[in-house]
Amino acid sequence: MSVLRIDSSIQGPVSASSELADVAEAEWTAVRPGASFVRRHLGASPLPADAWANAIHAKFTPADQRTPAQVEAAALADQLAAEVRDAEAAILALPLYNYGVSQHVKAWIDLVMAGATTPDEKLLDGKPVIVLTTRGGGYGPGTPREGWDHNTAYLRRVVEDIWGGDLTLIERELTLAAVNPAMESLRDTADLLKKAAHEAATHAGRTLASR
Repeated sequence: MSVLRIDSSIQGPVSASSELADVAEAEWTAVRPGASFVRRHLGASPLPADAWANAIHAKFTPADQRTPAQVEAAALADQLAAEVRDAEAAILALPLYNYGVSQHVKAWIDLVMAGATTPDEKLLDGKPVIVLTTRGGGYGPGTPREGWDHNTAYLRRVVEDIWGGDLTLIERELTLAAVNPAMESLRDTADLLKKAAHEAATHAGRTLASR
């Protein structure tokens, strides 16, 4: 089985989203030790910022008239779309930044869409997908920033509705409580949320791999 794993945190070894993805992957490989992983870390190795525009312009330019940048970008878009299309499952660690998806994730999604055969191609049609998203603060009902999370619904729309993935969404909030003195009163709650998210990642990795 081929599993696509995408990480996008800029936090390196202390990333909460990558930690959850590690938990899911460990359970996955315990059930399917022969699984192979195709990996991209968008935070550590960002995609070129101008690649999407060049890939789109390439679509409307005859092949023999494309610039070298357009040729390169179109090839990259095709490769990224193929990685999603060819995967039998996916583990996507995609945290919230500045109230939405990060520039790294948006560039990846845009390029995958540019490389798709059609705008509505079901690249993950029916395949199990674990999306692990984390938020430094609290965005739930009744919080001061209720409604400020413009990340999670977008990810659901892309992965589930456009790409057709069989989505399992795992969320963790208050990840900054342990390091932000202003959030000290929320640390016990943050610990409970972390525990619940890790348990969910464990369950998802084990059960989806056993399908």
